[in-house]
Amino acid sequence: MRLLFIFIDGVGLGGQQANNPFVYTESPGLSKLLDGKALTKRAVNHEGVAASLLSLDATLGVGGLPQSATGQATIFTGINAAAHIGRHLRGFPNRELRTVIAEKSLFKQLRRMGYRVAFANAYRPPFFDLLRRGLPGNRYSCSTLITYYGGLPFYSLEDIQAGRALYMDITNEVLQRMNFEVPLLTPEQGARQLINISRNFDFCLFEYFLSDLAGHLADPKEAGHIVEILDQFIATLAAQIDPQEEMLVVTSDHGNLEDVNRPDHTMNRVPLLLVGDLCLRRGQNEKAGDLTDILPLIKAILAADVSGSRSTEGMNL
Repeated sequence: MRLLFIFIDGVGLGGQQANNPFVYTESPGLSKLLDGKALTKRAVNHEGVAASLLSLDATLGVGGLPQSATGQATIFTGINAAAHIGRHLRGFPNRELRTVIAEKSLFKQLRRMGYRVAFANAYRPPFFDLLRRGLPGNRYSCSTLITYYGGLPFYSLEDIQAGRALYMDITNEVLQRMNFEVPLLTPEQGARQLINISRNFDFCLFEYFLSDLAGHLADPKEAGHIVEILDQFIATLAAQIDPQEEMLVVTSDHGNLEDVNRPDHTMNRVPLLLVGDLCLRRGQNEKAGDLTDILPLIKAILAADVSGSRSTEGMNL
């Protein structure tokens, strides 16, 4: 089974309140996947023909607001990073977390198991100067670090042109504002490009972090715009996958975007959206407790037998 993993920074499961952009913004794609429900707490434990929605605890048993560095390190290593360093850490991983990521990188683990893996995000030219110097400093995201320590290639803007990568904003609007010559894409076109990329691998990761930035702005209009992009993007991915051979998994590291009344993170649980084979999705709610459960879930899905008879070993991780 191939797995396309979409990591969306800063999206929790809020309530039905007017301050939630997933409530006040039309999102027909997500609503269709969730049989008419919005992406809120009310839809948790939905198990439909196309998709299942579970929820995960992002606090990880550590006091304080969940943060990006520890949340993402947990997702991408399977280790409770907040408990490991004794606190939630915002921004980028520190030296202690980098050591954990270097040893337990998701990509390193999956490659050792024989899987073909890729990080589909493209990088701008200045990054490659830093890469040649061995990524000096401590201002790199977890996704960049797991790619680096996992020994994978990084994609450039030329790879976007060739259909081998996607920029972090999906549409290339950010790049065009920087005067880079790249095609403008709709969210649907970006999704189709990502699907084509993912089919060259067993596991493909794409990261979108404008959601967290919009949450910090606490701007209802910008938050609604982000929800519209994500709705179109995720809906197209869901429509394009082959459920007998592919699973789409969407999750986040902490809440933020779902409450535009505050510019900080939230304590809300985060979504774990599964799109694909119903048998493979069924029963996962018993295994999904917090962010540490994502990596075992990934391994279980990858171990599933695409012929229809599922791998007992994989499903019982």
